[in-house]
Amino acid sequence: MKKIDIVAACSDMGVHINGSNLAPEILINNINVSNKNKIKNIKKIFKNNYYTKELEIENKKKNIKAVNEFNSKLYYEILNTVNNDYFPLTLGGDHSIAIASTLASIKKHNNLGIIWFDAHGDFNTFKTTTSGNIHGLPFAALTNFEKTLLTDFHNGNYYNPKNAVLVGASDIDIPYELENLKKAGVTIFTAEDIKTTGTDIIYKKAFEIASKGTNGIHISYDIDVIDPSKAPGVSIPTKNGINLEDAYIFVDYIIKNKEKIKSLDLVEFNPLTDIDKKTEKIASHILNTLIENI
Repeated sequence: MKKIDIVAACSDMGVHINGSNLAPEILINNINVSNKNKIKNIKKIFKNNYYTKELEIENKKKNIKAVNEFNSKLYYEILNTVNNDYFPLTLGGDHSIAIASTLASIKKHNNLGIIWFDAHGDFNTFKTTTSGNIHGLPFAALTNFEKTLLTDFHNGNYYNPKNAVLVGASDIDIPYELENLKKAGVTIFTAEDIKTTGTDIIYKKAFEIASKGTNGIHISYDIDVIDPSKAPGVSIPTKNGINLEDAYIFVDYIIKNKEKIKSLDLVEFNPLTDIDKKTEKIASHILNTLIENI
């Protein structure tokens, strides 16, 4: 049985929409009593309120100081967790927090694959981003495709794109983000691939690619991969997402491969955009299932 540390990454500075910073504490409060004995520590990292969120669309590096300061603190907190041989389950927050969580894990384990379960590619660079939202860059940063400005706190390996898999994508920026992904060599399985080919084939391939020749896998699970008709409580909803059954089947695959999983994120739930707590219930179910079974 893994010793789990819950790390609450309470920041929404990577996106222009407010609210995802509130998600970790809500999800922690929804952890089942029966699961609490598996949790060794709950660590909470908060964004600094002295930063005013920049919203200017023409600013392609908006909120970078706030994001980097937050991620530096988060990185060392998670590094402490993994160095004590605890399993880090990081709750976001927007997806920019994964720059810290992924790099802290690979710092410990040296060579990891990654599955990025997300509606978006998150593989823009400061040159290709159209919004300037940093939560659209983390996958590129942790593979060292975006080589500047976001990972100065990290001294270690990055993720090899040949062991990096994007699963569930339904909104990749064209042409530049898609070109970035292809140039880097990341494997892409879209939401449409899941619907037409089937979850078992796609998910099995994803875990095989991420684990081949590595010491384990990091999972980054973005709630916005689910179609907003079922999970509306996210910052950037995307039509034609995966259905709820397939979102839960992916959790089953994480559990089937739990001996390979070294760290995990659950991100982008936004309680301020939720409707009737639909997304809160989904995210809480996923969280409790993972705690109970990993």
